[in-house]
Amino acid sequence: MALRAVLWDVDDTLFDYTGSDRTGIARHLAAEGLLTRYGTAERAFSLWREAMETHFARFLAGEIDFQEHRRARVRAFLAARLADAEADAWFARYVRHYEAAWTLFPDAGPALEAVGRRFRQAVLSNASTAHQRRKLAVLGVRGHFEEVLGAGPQGCAKPDPRAFLGACAALGLHPGEVVYVGDQLETDAVAAQAAGLHGVWLDRTGGADGNAVPDGVRRIRGLDELPGLLRPVIDFGAPSTFG
Repeated sequence: MALRAVLWDVDDTLFDYTGSDRTGIARHLAAEGLLTRYGTAERAFSLWREAMETHFARFLAGEIDFQEHRRARVRAFLAARLADAEADAWFARYVRHYEAAWTLFPDAGPALEAVGRRFRQAVLSNASTAHQRRKLAVLGVRGHFEEVLGAGPQGCAKPDPRAFLGACAALGLHPGEVVYVGDQLETDAVAAQAAGLHGVWLDRTGGADGNAVPDGVRRIRGLDELPGLLRPVIDFGAPSTFG
């Protein structure tokens, strides 16, 4: 079965979400006069990310919608009971700083160009579809992708195999014809492989020993390695013909 498409994660894969978020919240807290409240910018960022992870998980589980997850993040971070309008306004002020810091990883553009010369490309993200479409447009790479699929319209999210299979169906492809590339080992690469796709883990930080990577999942340290990995000589552990 020939490889036809590469399906991409966005945040911390193509887009430097962590760096943009760190810069955005630091600038926002400085503008709000709140930075000293948390001692250091790094401690503030750690608490902000903790609030995000907690309430984004609730969004993915269908407990709250995307807007309410933002409000919950603000209330948890500030430890304050804010009305919806107050929480929305606070988050909107943060977003202005966050979006001003948006940036792709340096290897993202060249990788998209190189991969796009040989394969179809699409996005599967756990974030809001509308949000990711806008982000990719602002970053100048929306045109690389046939489809941008988020958690909302799919009715499920990674690592649920239905999310991956829905993306393959949207492309009209068998899972074995698709590679998924993401920065999370379990949620992205392992889950994609379990759904029948080929999983590639982007390990930018080198946070795990190579022995920890399950059989069949390929690990890369940067997107510059991806085009070479997709050459026909690479064996992903399945009886497939690549190229």
